[in-house]
Amino acid sequence: MKHILIVEDDAENNQMLREYLEDHGYLCTQAYSGSEGKLLFSMETFDLILLDLMLPGITGEELISEFSQKAPVIVLSAKSSLDSKVNILSAGAEDYLCKPFDLPELLVRIQVQLRRRAKDADSPLPAEPGGRIYQYREWTLNPDTLEMCAAGRPIVLTKHEFLILELLIRNPKRIFSRQMIYEYVWGEEYLAEDKTINVHISNIRAKLKESGTDSYLQTVWGMGFKLS
Repeated sequence: MKHILIVEDDAENNQMLREYLEDHGYLCTQAYSGSEGKLLFSMETFDLILLDLMLPGITGEELISEFSQKAPVIVLSAKSSLDSKVNILSAGAEDYLCKPFDLPELLVRIQVQLRRRAKDADSPLPAEPGGRIYQYREWTLNPDTLEMCAAGRPIVLTKHEFLILELLIRNPKRIFSRQMIYEYVWGEEYLAEDKTINVHISNIRAKLKESGTDSYLQTVWGMGFKLS
């Protein structure tokens, strides 16, 4: 039985989600604030998290990065703008559903994320000789811990940012289009107008700037990205 954490401050919506999901065979734990959600997250293991953004205590935006390190996060929010969606996905959320939404659609999205997580667990990336550590110039990536060092500095990345760099570092001479990167990292069809990849690349460069290695990430205009 898969265990889902519901972090939603509206008591009626929270209970509705719990009853619907439990009717479909899921075990649910409820939290009504960001602080309560963070506490429960530290005490139990969850297979997926449903997260509202406008929460008392700690906001949903503040929790995404931490939650997404251990379980897929589906954000449920009334914010419907493209910029909001891009920012949330950049922070590490796996999916974003605008309120109001249909419960059957939410159920399908949950099933997709759980199947993808199970597939990833059954098919880990092949190990490199000497261990799963990837190195490129002054970069070191550890896929087992999602840790990165650049010129001796620890770099804190979201899961999606890490996967982008991992794809590039494993194929340092190859140019990857935005579509190729998106479909590899998210496992979904790429939308031509989606700005997600540009936002993630910009965020990665900003995090690498102090290490002096941000120039390793090269834009090939009209084609995509590669390592320099």
